[in-house]
Amino acid sequence: MSTFDYDLLVIGSGPAGQRAAIQAAKLGKRVAVIERKAVVGGVCINTGTIPSKTLREAVLYLSGYRERGVYGASYRVKQKITMEDLLVRADYVISHEIDVTRNQLLRNNVDLLSGSASFRDPHTLAIETPGHASSTLTASKIVIATGTTATRDAHIPFDGRTVFTSDDILQLERLPKSLAVVGAGVIGCEYASIFAALGVKVTIVDKRPELLSFVDEEIGDTLVYHLRENRVTLRLREEVAGIDMDEGGEHVRLQLASGKQVVTEKVLYSIGRTGSTQGLCLENAGLSADDRGRIRVDSHYRTTCPDIYAVGDVIGFPSLASTSMEQGRIAACHAFGIEAQTCPDLFPYGIYTIPEISMVGKTENDLTAANIPYETGKARYRETARGQIIGDQQGLLKLIFHLETRELLGVHIIGEGASELIHIGQAVLSYGGEVDYFIRTVFNYPTLAECYKTAAFDGLNRIGVTGR
Repeated sequence: MSTFDYDLLVIGSGPAGQRAAIQAAKLGKRVAVIERKAVVGGVCINTGTIPSKTLREAVLYLSGYRERGVYGASYRVKQKITMEDLLVRADYVISHEIDVTRNQLLRNNVDLLSGSASFRDPHTLAIETPGHASSTLTASKIVIATGTTATRDAHIPFDGRTVFTSDDILQLERLPKSLAVVGAGVIGCEYASIFAALGVKVTIVDKRPELLSFVDEEIGDTLVYHLRENRVTLRLREEVAGIDMDEGGEHVRLQLASGKQVVTEKVLYSIGRTGSTQGLCLENAGLSADDRGRIRVDSHYRTTCPDIYAVGDVIGFPSLASTSMEQGRIAACHAFGIEAQTCPDLFPYGIYTIPEISMVGKTENDLTAANIPYETGKARYRETARGQIIGDQQGLLKLIFHLETRELLGVHIIGEGASELIHIGQAVLSYGGEVDYFIRTVFNYPTLAECYKTAAFDGLNRIGVTGR
């Protein structure tokens, strides 16, 4: 019998930790998950991914945004939308997902332990639980899946209501008339577009010259167009030098380094995420984190300590729930000597702005920098019957393929259902398929998936080929 209490201890019950624990349990290992909060699911379920996507869906429905292309800009399902309207749906989904996650862990015989964990040594964790005496547990392998918290500037007067982070969104008592979003990363852009769809006057402030620089440039430009159509003001290449509260606390005045001012009712600070590694006593295990709390790992998600792994947002980019789950699975398999394959270069990205964006594979800039000859094929949603039916006139699907071999190299989509549509392209990319595949394939009619065929014809026409 092992001298350890468990084969695997997982710190954190978010997507990465959950998947690592269940994978190890399915390998017949003794597993426990340590969660410091009262509920499981981590940031993903409680304050991040699930709440933000649920709020987005509630906004799209109640505001009538999806149907405005058919019924006009004045169309609404509910004229006066409140935070309570949005939170009713969010609370229901959050509760359901917490229950599902807990049930999945328990039915796989994973022990759920409540408390804050810290390292005593590479195989020992101290568990601190309020109201109880501290205890220790040992394990052959340990996975750190503690996630992140919103990065806070020490000079900014956060109060959780007027000046807040994405972690505080669910605490808002009412919808503001105006909102400044400081930081135009994925989270900032998502919330900016969501509030703009509600008619909130939004201003985005970011010191970078463009939004979402890792996204295909044409797709990024399309997002900017949509944001401006929804009255979003972009203050790029700008940095916040100071922040003042007007008397009465009804307005906030952002002082920009350039001398400009932004007067707004509320401010959402979204300047990145910091790994939740404080309090772990990493040094006792011979580990350390960088200045943003992130832990360095190898291709198997193993840290510099061979029996300790780190997965999910705590290791940094891409910080997606989907990739975090896969990282947890790969780490658990590697920890117990099981070969597991994955395709990290073909992880899809889903960005839930309005309209949503999804991408997989290379961008035009990637290929240009690598001197790879390519061509593109494009299809507008409005060219399909389904696009007309749902009223999406601006959606775009873009294929990038090798100029000579016609191998598919990248797929980039903006528009309704982008994060679902992307998986068709991902499958073709995974087996090295050519753009010709879409010509030969019959898609259901009417569907948005037909855009793949339209884009393939467009691309082949550009190189003077109509199919083999």
